[in-house]
Amino acid sequence: MGEKIKVFIVDDHEIFRNGLKMVLGKLKYVEIVGEATDGKLFIEMLDEIKADIVLMDIEMPEMNGVDATKVALKKNPKLKIITLTMFGDDEYIQSMLDAGAKGFLMKNINKETLDKALQTVHNGGNYYSEELFDFFTKQLTKEKESDKKEDKLNLTRREKEILQLLCEGLSNKEIAEALFISERTVLGHKTNLLTKTDTKNSLALMAYAIKNKLVVI
Repeated sequence: MGEKIKVFIVDDHEIFRNGLKMVLGKLKYVEIVGEATDGKLFIEMLDEIKADIVLMDIEMPEMNGVDATKVALKKNPKLKIITLTMFGDDEYIQSMLDAGAKGFLMKNINKETLDKALQTVHNGGNYYSEELFDFFTKQLTKEKESDKKEDKLNLTRREKEILQLLCEGLSNKEIAEALFISERTVLGHKTNLLTKTDTKNSLALMAYAIKNKLVVI
């Protein structure tokens, strides 16, 4: 990887921030460009920092991660937010999804998971820890009880291919390259998949696909 991925950390726990910086320091392609103890301070610093990815805690004083994500993405839509969460944060996860977060990581993260999450999100994909899969499937079931299966969805061969690659963690660009089609075509198929599965975003689409065994993982 040529240019380094610039990462900013927003979390109110100093010990956790220091631990996270130690893990990030082992990833040679990462440059830590700053840190903030709460969302308000992060927003105040936003104009001065050049970050590609923000690792964002949810529960913080002054301004929580949900509000900070909304404000940050309004100011800089190209910014990519990865949420740092604990099991007790279930009620906030959907709010972070709606706010525009591209990834979800448990706070007991290891180097390998952090590495995969940063690479996936930086390349335009979505990433969430396996421990959070139950939440997404639970939310999906809550939103709409459905017995739809592949045959009822009438998925095309191309849609099935794109769905499989999406669930394997590939970005739109990587899917386009793998299938020798344009990114615009990939986006068109993804829009159709969201409509057919009645899901709101890529994360919910992946959860739906895995839950209903539309993909092989």
